[in-house]
Amino acid sequence: MEAYHKPDQQKLQALKDTANRLRISSIQATTAAGSGHPTSCCSAAEIMAVLFFHTMRYKALDPRNPHNDRFVLSKGHAAPILYAVWAEAGFLPESELLNLRKISSDLDGHPVPKQAFTDVATGSLGQGLGAACGMAYTGKYFDKASYRVYCMLGDGELSEGSVWEAMAFASIYKLDNLVAILDINRLGQSDPAPLQHQMDIYQKRCEAFGWNAVIVDGHSVEELCKAFGQVKNQPTAIIAKTFKGRGITGIEDKESWHGKPLPKNMADQIIQEISGQIQSKKKILATPPEEDAPSVDITNIRMPTPPNYKVGDKIATRKAYGQALAKLGHASNRIIALDGDTKNSTFSELFKKEHPDRFIECYIAEQNMVSIAVGCATRDRTVPFCSTFAAFFTRAFDQIRMAAISESNINLCGSHCGVSIGEDGPSQMALEDLAMFRSIPTSTVFYPSDGVATEKAVELAANTKGICFIRTSRPENAIIYNNNEDFQIGQAKVVLKNKDDQVTVIGAGVTLHEALAAADLLKREKINIRVLDPFTIKPLDKKLILDSARATKGRILTVEDHYYEGGIGEAVASAVVGEPGVTVTRLAVSQVPRSGKPAELLKMFGIDRDAIAQAVRGLVTRA
Repeated sequence: MEAYHKPDQQKLQALKDTANRLRISSIQATTAAGSGHPTSCCSAAEIMAVLFFHTMRYKALDPRNPHNDRFVLSKGHAAPILYAVWAEAGFLPESELLNLRKISSDLDGHPVPKQAFTDVATGSLGQGLGAACGMAYTGKYFDKASYRVYCMLGDGELSEGSVWEAMAFASIYKLDNLVAILDINRLGQSDPAPLQHQMDIYQKRCEAFGWNAVIVDGHSVEELCKAFGQVKNQPTAIIAKTFKGRGITGIEDKESWHGKPLPKNMADQIIQEISGQIQSKKKILATPPEEDAPSVDITNIRMPTPPNYKVGDKIATRKAYGQALAKLGHASNRIIALDGDTKNSTFSELFKKEHPDRFIECYIAEQNMVSIAVGCATRDRTVPFCSTFAAFFTRAFDQIRMAAISESNINLCGSHCGVSIGEDGPSQMALEDLAMFRSIPTSTVFYPSDGVATEKAVELAANTKGICFIRTSRPENAIIYNNNEDFQIGQAKVVLKNKDDQVTVIGAGVTLHEALAAADLLKREKINIRVLDPFTIKPLDKKLILDSARATKGRILTVEDHYYEGGIGEAVASAVVGEPGVTVTRLAVSQVPRSGKPAELLKMFGIDRDAIAQAVRGLVTRA
């Protein structure tokens, strides 16, 4: 055993006492709250005591210090014991634990980042390890610092595929600064976990994924100290055999107690029993970290030069994204790119070519890719940009939802949107992505329509908090903006305007160019239309849309390469609802599409120039 120094008996007893104090605090807090998961906390008491008061290096009064070791509680329902740890360490007042789950307290039912000691929100199971991988990757390859990352998972969440995506990632990138602790307490929520206490199978699975896997008695502080003392040149999984409800007489290892607090009289009796085992009230002080993480500034990252496009030249916005990201990479060494084996389609390969050390290939594991980005972004260490086909972000919706709850600042670029991708067919066509990203709190949804707008979107996203989504297209379209055009979030552009415009047409990406082509067709019939480019679908430029509508007899026509539900049409309709004299007509994809040439599909689904011209004629003649 390399560099393992066995703690003396006094230290081992102090760790046992600490574990029992954590148990008592967890029982008291959940009984006071009338809800929560005391049995899930009690199985992890020795693990948490050894981790925080023997193994980890951190500043107890500065939980977000960049030099600190990191901890992710993937089994987020055990939040009360995490809170108990930070009270034991002196960061939280002990009395605050009794405010668990109250609206007046920051101690939510599951960990959230309004707590200074929580980097990522957990509770949707199976996601903590992916975020921990992102933190560990950042520590090893970007910060090149000595801080280590620890993640505790429950055995129930090991049925989630995202856990194994993260296990594979950690092994591929040799994250030897990462330790996963599997709290194998045998029982799930409604049934025993599928493997119960078959520890050897857990070990074989972890080893098959390239991890150093150690089985321990999860209630032996000595075994835990020894296991945490091992460091190999691969990630380590400590597979801890524990019992749910450990220390609670009559409840330990019994079914039907998940998520149930102890009644007060029972709690009092159990607390008395556990207190009787505590030999000393003396607390163990946290060990401070080695201070070798670099100071980082990710504010105000600006493009080194303006866009360099020529009006009329053609480029796909997906390619303009790759060029823009590669360019922005020169402005800050904290811009990083992640992709899911689509880099030659999303054009993130252009970033990789210029900044190979800051590109993370996540392979075909989009859920994990989003979690990695969330981990990389914690403590403001990096500005991540993830890219894949926009359709494939739908499988990571829960990770994106949790990223918003985590108050994460990540940027996601989805390419190949809509039927305009053509022959690949509906499985590759993003037609739900605007609805999905619009529904996320903290989101900004960019939909650039040319190369200049795309470059501006990338720069703005890098400096915008929350979840930024950039929707890019496959077809090559003309540059319509000058290189010095100013773009801002929530500001639309009037691309075409006459004094006698009769309808305001709002399109984005491919459909904006179709709208401009429709304007040419209609001009021959002496019908003028005003064409708007929203630039951001969320937030939407309500004022410009209403001003344009009022100048065009209240008529708005939206046209989008997306399903009707949740896209541009509904965003515009909700922005103008209740405005007298304003009507919204919508053109969108109405059913599951098929393969075909892009132009054929735009025509088939009624979102091409001819369909726009026809809809405008209908609105004008109806008047």
